[in-house]
Amino acid sequence: MRGYFIQATKEMLKGEGLKSISVRSIADRAGYSFGTIYNYFKDINELVFLCVQDFEDECEEYIKSETDNKKGLEKIKAIAKAYLGYFVQYPGIFELFYIERITETGKKPSTSELICTFIDKLCTEEWDKCIAQETITKEDAKLIQNGIKYLLPGLLLLYINRRHPTSYNEFKTIANAQLNLIFNKISNKQ
Repeated sequence: MRGYFIQATKEMLKGEGLKSISVRSIADRAGYSFGTIYNYFKDINELVFLCVQDFEDECEEYIKSETDNKKGLEKIKAIAKAYLGYFVQYPGIFELFYIERITETGKKPSTSELICTFIDKLCTEEWDKCIAQETITKEDAKLIQNGIKYLLPGLLLLYINRRHPTSYNEFKTIANAQLNLIFNKISNKQ
């Protein structure tokens, strides 16, 4: 039954965003009475936290399928591009991650921390390999890592919420150019 509530919440978040979430709306979607939710979850924030974890797992699987044949810095760029692609597909999840104010559950890590470190987590293994192979220094890797972390939500925000640029192909072109700029600035420094 716990899974029904999580699935109902995920569907609502994907389609309608956090504004659509209430104990009653989740229970209605799951087909149970709203009081039953409290048998499985402390509150709605705990349910949202679990959904964020599930969305991250889903996104990670999508990214792996899109980047399996790449290595090194090219893989990190491909991860960033796939990350963008995932959130363009699911704007409700993007809004949950980057627009909505999330009330914390008291769990560690916090929902906010999970979201803010997610792109870092996706790239950690590849960064470690690049640093070990001396493809890049630890300091330069950190610069690129921060550039990516702050660039991606900004690009998505403008595209998803403002339709700027107006076409997906133009969005991909701009994203690719910005990623190349970040990576090339560091590469030219060495």
